[in-house]
Amino acid sequence: MSESSEATFGGRRAIPPNTSNAAENDPPTVELQGLVPRGFNPQDYLNVTGVHLFKERWDSNKVDHHTDKYVNSKLIVRRGQAFYIQIDFSRPYDPRRDLFRVEYVIGRYPQENKGTYIPVPVVSELQSGKWGAKVIMREDRSVRLSVQSSPDCIVGKFRMYVAVWTPYGVIRTSRNPETDTYILFNPWCEEDAVYLDNEKEREEYVLNDIGVIFHGDFNDIKSRSWSYGQFEDSILDACLFVMDKANMDLSGRGNPIKVSRVGSAMINAKDDEGVIVGSWDNAYAYGVPPSAWTGSVDILLEYKSSQKPVRYGQCWVFAGVFNTFLRCLGIPARVVTNYFSAHDNDANLQLDIFLEEDGNVNSKLTKDSVWNYHCWNEAWMTRPDLPVGFGGWQVVDSTPQENSDGMYRCGPASVQAIKHGHVCFQFDAPFVFAEVNSDLVYITAKKDGTHVVETLDTTHIGKLIVTKEIGGDGIKDITDTYKFQEGQEEERLALETALMYGAKKALKTEGVLKSRSDVHMNFEVENAVLGRDLKVVITFRNNGSTRYTVAAYLSGNISFYTGVSKAEFKSETFDVTLEPLSFKREEVLIGAGEYMGQLVEQAFLHFFVTARVNETRDVLAKQKSIALTVPKVIIKVRGAQVVGSDMVVTVEFTNPLNETLRNVWIRLDGPGVTKPLRKMFREIRPKSTVQWEELCRPWVSGPRKLIASLTSDSLRHVYGELDLQIQRRPSM
Repeated sequence: MSESSEATFGGRRAIPPNTSNAAENDPPTVELQGLVPRGFNPQDYLNVTGVHLFKERWDSNKVDHHTDKYVNSKLIVRRGQAFYIQIDFSRPYDPRRDLFRVEYVIGRYPQENKGTYIPVPVVSELQSGKWGAKVIMREDRSVRLSVQSSPDCIVGKFRMYVAVWTPYGVIRTSRNPETDTYILFNPWCEEDAVYLDNEKEREEYVLNDIGVIFHGDFNDIKSRSWSYGQFEDSILDACLFVMDKANMDLSGRGNPIKVSRVGSAMINAKDDEGVIVGSWDNAYAYGVPPSAWTGSVDILLEYKSSQKPVRYGQCWVFAGVFNTFLRCLGIPARVVTNYFSAHDNDANLQLDIFLEEDGNVNSKLTKDSVWNYHCWNEAWMTRPDLPVGFGGWQVVDSTPQENSDGMYRCGPASVQAIKHGHVCFQFDAPFVFAEVNSDLVYITAKKDGTHVVETLDTTHIGKLIVTKEIGGDGIKDITDTYKFQEGQEEERLALETALMYGAKKALKTEGVLKSRSDVHMNFEVENAVLGRDLKVVITFRNNGSTRYTVAAYLSGNISFYTGVSKAEFKSETFDVTLEPLSFKREEVLIGAGEYMGQLVEQAFLHFFVTARVNETRDVLAKQKSIALTVPKVIIKVRGAQVVGSDMVVTVEFTNPLNETLRNVWIRLDGPGVTKPLRKMFREIRPKSTVQWEELCRPWVSGPRKLIASLTSDSLRHVYGELDLQIQRRPSM
């Protein structure tokens, strides 16, 4: 490359940071060296008249590289794998006297030693792991080449040139955007750091553009579909823009560890003007409520066009968009949900719930929170920076929770390292270990200022960890990849290992008896449907031969899914007498009017029941969150479900509540079937139905899905979906 791209800084030559894929600096079309005769004419030598990249969706370059689904007219290939190009010259190519090579350039300040300027030599045989171009056909004035990239080359959009050598220097083709080539990670290539050896897993974790995200509660798991849309028009460019916005050096963009860590910081906008602004306060006046999004496409396209963070997201939105980012670039990825996820402010493997002496929760002292669920991502890669055995699935989390090395990001942290307690391995393993392994500690804050540890729950946190099953919409339990079964010797060993490597654990819980009496308590919530009365049933069991009296307290709160309470709507105390070997059931009725006016984003009700056994002074404590059952959006289609044919999609919703819904937005999405659409209804009266029709023309065949969401001032988290089987267009 010419030295014109270099700049002088402070009396010495230096190259400025090369941090933008979009920035360009074209090399000269003629680079002459030494004395050139007066009659020199570049046209007298071999000249390039045309370059063909075989970049149509049906061409082998895209089919063989599994990039034929991208809605993009440019050539897209995966690294470490050969692809074909054809070069037309001004006369027949003669290998004995003609010398040329292909060049790939990325960024504004390309350098060969940084991998941002790649001269590809013409070789007799391609060598595994190296760049090379082999002539596979010569016909008249055309040459067809098989070009192979290295399996660790930078991932991004390269500019392509053909350089021809003459006795007096180099003649190079001029800049032609039509020959731009995207190079992606390659899970099909054994030498790539993201290689995944199972074809069904590659189809799911790289090529599937529709997913299922699990939410709700451990006792009432709910699911919603999410359109990742990684192949949709302009999404690949948006993902490259995210790395540009992070000022990520181009030379590091071939490393999935660095790419996923930068992604985990950039998907949230907390400290770097990233993609999504998080909001958990139920006020979304200046943006879109998190529950309204149906997929990642709208978010990424808005971010790229506005170059400003998009409002608003919560954990499943961050995870959905991050999954699109990873899959789009070629890194296998999946969304994971952890039920009862510990947000432990000091990562001491202990969540302290402080109680008043009467059993009520002390919200001032209780700083830690248990999220009903939390979504993060796993990305598949080798970890050459760690000892052998810690590659594979890595936790990466873009929800802004805690600061890591000066930025809100998390991971990649090896799942295998978390399971075995090796929290010394980077990045952020202690935080993830605490999310799935913390103990719940109930502490009474006495009026005299002393704290008494009452009871310990070692099984509540990380109760269930799930992801979508391969090839279907069902649930796959992956808890055992994160932790050993409770009570196993291996589980105790993993905890001791984590403590040895610096995970903190307060010692005040050691030796705490979980229960000193024979009284046990549990409760269930019945008929939890939005807008209807419901019932809390508390059961007490006395397994001993002594008569006990119990003073109990129930608190019902509107809560965010993060476990943070917004408002108490029910408070009730009652006394229970338990005869020996007896069982007693108490019922507390809750009217719809008590909670409806205060509901937040996800319609979660959190119940806390504490009971003190008067004779033993034992404290029994249980807490549960329930997600109210909400109505669904109905989607129907009529017309042929065929690529290129029009079909009518009807979206329908009936308001089941006794109040008018105002400022209602309905969104419709379906990758390969329709671009994301939305429609507003000013109001929907009680028990009335609204309909919305759209004409759609699918462009992708196979199993597809339509996804709808509804949001309004007083009702959110309403979804609907419809599975489709789109047929290929019949051949004439």
